[in-house]
Amino acid sequence: MNKIKTFFRESYKELMEKVTWPSWPQLQQSTVIVLVATVLITLLVWIMDFASSSVLHFTYSLFS
Repeated sequence: MNKIKTFFRESYKELMEKVTWPSWPQLQQSTVIVLVATVLITLLVWIMDFASSSVLHFTYSLFS
């Protein structure tokens, strides 16, 4: 039980003293970067899905 208390005490101490939290502008900038990256990756996956779907439809049409 003593080890558990020590773990939580040290975890709390580390959280309060050693962790550096981003400022509000840094947080906003990081959020914008993540949103832009998410949109770009979504578009890339959509394009790849559309292209592979088109190729498969063309291939299936050759054999039907």
